[in-house]
Amino acid sequence: MSRISTAVHFPGAHDAQLAARLDLPSGQAPRAYVLFAHCFTCSKDTKATSLIAEALAEEGLAVLRFDFTGLGGSEGEFANTNFSSNVADLVAAARWLEREYAAPALLVGHSLGGSAVLAAAAQIPSARAVATINAPSDPAHLGKLFAGREEEIRSQGSAEVDLAGRRFTIRREFLDDIAMQKIAQAVAGLRRALLVMHAPADSIVSVDHASAIFLAAKHPKSFVSLDTADHLLTRREDARYAATVLAAWATRYLPVTAMPIEAVASRDTVMVRETRLGKFQQRITIGPHTLVADEPVDAGGMDSGPTPYDLVLAGLGACTAMTVRLYADAKGLPLNSVAVDLMHAKVHASDCVECDTKDGKIDRIERVVHLDGDLDAAARAKLLDIANKCPVHRTLHSETWVPTRLAEV
Repeated sequence: MSRISTAVHFPGAHDAQLAARLDLPSGQAPRAYVLFAHCFTCSKDTKATSLIAEALAEEGLAVLRFDFTGLGGSEGEFANTNFSSNVADLVAAARWLEREYAAPALLVGHSLGGSAVLAAAAQIPSARAVATINAPSDPAHLGKLFAGREEEIRSQGSAEVDLAGRRFTIRREFLDDIAMQKIAQAVAGLRRALLVMHAPADSIVSVDHASAIFLAAKHPKSFVSLDTADHLLTRREDARYAATVLAAWATRYLPVTAMPIEAVASRDTVMVRETRLGKFQQRITIGPHTLVADEPVDAGGMDSGPTPYDLVLAGLGACTAMTVRLYADAKGLPLNSVAVDLMHAKVHASDCVECDTKDGKIDRIERVVHLDGDLDAAARAKLLDIANKCPVHRTLHSETWVPTRLAEV
């Protein structure tokens, strides 16, 4: 299964615009939405984050990954952030996701992002499950990254430190903030399914941190060893293994899309119902038949089904082919097959010589009919004329009455 990855932006907890990517499974509605938090000073585009998002999308899950304030493509100053602001950004991301698509059912965090999702879970009621990857049980663990500089940071108020070859300004407030975090309490009161994944050979965050998280948690909880993986899951196979296990584990706790129980529609009634997956997805029921309508990703949809206009063209194309086939068979014409291609566009009315409307724009449906068979010119011309007489074609060209009313409560 392929995926669709699109860039999005949303306001963070302190109004800075945060850069994000939304990874969606291609050609189907997501089973659920996942909110992913990256590691300390990392970004949404780090190798591990991208690989895990890709693998989860291939498992049918939609993933929102974003840069915390001051990192990657997000606005704001990193020096003004701390662990608490990261948690607040996560909550803002969850609310945006709920508003624009669907509330996240799964929270996943890598390294310090794992600590952040544990702290944020209480403020994201839609989350049914939480997973951590190589996460510290105590954010104060970060203090060892500033070894030898803490006194300077506290006495001077701030200092520049080198982290993985990049320079970051760390302020006294940052140290105070990580010192006051109580992740163990958050884990004990999680009240959600928890998956702890950790590499035993992690040289950045000891596996002892995973043990502390696991012991603090109440059931249901699970632990998965990432064997020989490193802290950042830099090998593709390690990232994909983590994502595959995560997706399989989460299935037990993710919501099943509840479709309302309805009587099967009569054959002359088309029932359209919101699925509430994404902004636009609709479930269409016609007697025993069910299909999905949606909008493309660039229009805010999930591209999980044809658009309403696609369905209009499909109806016209199907009707055209059926009508031509009926006529050819009735007249004994050697028509092997008929195919119809249709394209829709809005065009200027002035471009249409035959149209009564001369101002503004009109709908233009171009229809190309392919006739395969040993047909002479007269037979082809007659079949083209018949194509213009299909019932749906006539409906589109005739005056149509659409009485609309509210259903009784």
